[in-house]
Formats: sequence, structure tokens, C-alpha cells
Amino acid sequence: MKTVLVVCTGNTCRSPMAEGIARDLLESGQVPGHGREVFVASAGLGAWDGSPVSSETLETLRKRDIRFDGHAKRLTPEMVRRASLVLAMTRSHVIGARALVGGEPHQDKVHLVDPAGDMEDPIGMGQAAYDALAERLDRVLPGRLRELL
Repeated sequence: MKTVLVVCTGNTCRSPMAEGIARDLLESGQVPGHGREVFVASAGLGAWDGSPVSSETLETLRKRDIRFDGHAKRLTPEMVRRASLVLAMTRSHVIGARALVGGEPHQDKVHLVDPAGDMEDPIGMGQAAYDALAERLDRVLPGRLRELL
């Protein structure tokens, strides 16, 4: 089974949202050649284990009929090693995830979610910013998953 790991800072906004959307895309067959045999998870470079996912992220996912019931997890070197693909929200997240496995071939599987640039943190910017992030993930994730899986 392949594993896609999505990474951000606190694992309460961006990466859980991307996890839920990616899982939905894969399970609904929107990424040809991949489906339920791909496990999707998320973690944060600075996450506090067990912290709740933001209510705005949960609301954005709820509007899309995507159920999410996870909690924040801190990114570990072992998570990066076990993943088939690591998708990071920003360039600094790419650098941080690669540093956890520096000098190992595993660092080559860490990529930006959107090669066009960073996905900024919507925290404190209201529900519209979360919904806009989800729309961007909708545009980017299918192609990135096809390309990199």
C-alpha cells in the first residue's frame, strides 16, 4: 500500500484539509490508477500531538461531505521514511521535512503540494480563507497525485 503524507506547521488547518480532500479524490476514483490502496495521512513540523483540527477546516470539509476525525501529529523522521510521497504546503516545510531525513534518499520524495508556490496558512483569516484554500487544493491535488504517485 502506498502512503501519501501531507505536511504543514501545526497539522490543524492546511494539512488535515489536504488529507481529507486527497483521500476523497482517491476514494472517488478522480485519480485514475489509484484509489483505496493509497493511505493518506498528515502531520506538522511544529504540531502538538493530539491538538484538535480547526473548526474552520472541519466546516470546509463538512461542506464537501468529507468526514474528518483526526488530531494533530508531530512529523517524525520515521513518518517521512515510511511515506511513498510527502506533500508539503510551503518551501520551508519541504526544507524541514527533508532535514529530518537529511542525507537519506527519502528526502527526494518530499515535494510542494503546489509547484507554483506556497499555500499560506489561513489561520485567523476567517472561513472564506479556508474555503479558498480548499478550492486551490481541488485544482492542484489531482494532478500532483497523478504525477507523483
